[in-house]
Amino acid sequence: MSATRPLHLAAEIGGPPRYDAGSYAALARLAEGGTLDYVTLSDSFNRPGPDALAVLARVAPATTRIGLVPTVTTTHTEPFHVSSAVATLDWVSKGRAGWQADVSTTEAEARLFGRRPAAPAAAALWQEAGETADVGARLWDSWEDDAEIRDVATGRFIDRDKLHYVDFEGSTFSVRGPAIVPRPPQGRPVTVIDGTSGPAREAAARHADIVHVRATSPEQAASLAGELRRGAAAHGRDPEDLRILVALTVDLGDAEKTPEPGLESGPQLAGRGTYFRGGPVDLAELITRWHRGGAVDGFHLTPITPERDLERIVNGTVALLQHRSLFRTFYPGGTLREHLGLGRPANRYALARNSEGTS
Repeated sequence: MSATRPLHLAAEIGGPPRYDAGSYAALARLAEGGTLDYVTLSDSFNRPGPDALAVLARVAPATTRIGLVPTVTTTHTEPFHVSSAVATLDWVSKGRAGWQADVSTTEAEARLFGRRPAAPAAAALWQEAGETADVGARLWDSWEDDAEIRDVATGRFIDRDKLHYVDFEGSTFSVRGPAIVPRPPQGRPVTVIDGTSGPAREAAARHADIVHVRATSPEQAASLAGELRRGAAAHGRDPEDLRILVALTVDLGDAEKTPEPGLESGPQLAGRGTYFRGGPVDLAELITRWHRGGAVDGFHLTPITPERDLERIVNGTVALLQHRSLFRTFYPGGTLREHLGLGRPANRYALARNSEGTS
């Protein structure tokens, strides 16, 4: 990967559960002030509080440019409803939506639904998650961009020839379609997957636009990125369309202290991922070193204390990166795909129909 590729930065705005969307909106606006590509909002069936998709739908009108990426658990949920909700977020945000696919592994969560037990293996769960991403993209394409006519004189709202059945058969579900929501502004909202684990990595290589990985050195990050890009190519995708960000938990609580021992070469492993403790300048140095080395496209930062650490990320780390001309100072466009340098996907059904008409 070329070291001259643009640096991408994103941040998590979760933390302790809150029931007031205003606090999430304030954090999203703070991140938007630093021109971050997107914010994520983690969620699970175990987490109290409102649904992440609903929260970010409320945050959307309180922001103007930043991408909004809620976690959506694909286990026990209906893929058709998932695709409709994510498409709606894209419309509400005027093309700034993504979604981070995740899975549910516990019996306690399965009992909340009572439909089936927890899956015995992560591979089965991530196969289902990948199929949910696949059918979601097909449903978003099931309306061609010009399917809506809205002709009052004739009473025609839609051109039925430009609606398409997806007729999808997955391992645990089937979907006929078409969607009940018109094709989203981005064509297909951005799909995000944490590709650190093996089963998730396969789904990410096949379906994701952005992959979060957890690595403790630039070399490990580069190895994971190479594996993901080769996997994407094997599935007929352009590997250059994959954006790979290192997931890093950051604690900037004491800006005067030097990083923990060992951080000179990379962040330390803690729990599920990597953990950085130090000051905003130290974090900027780490991001600069890893990105200039060509290891990754950027970083997804999870503040230990969002209200404190996100402010230090934006006004300290990001400001320094901007001063060094390593990170942008304005948004290049209005949609999340434009922030990421990704094109708007062509509609597969329109392409097929057009090719049939010219053959």
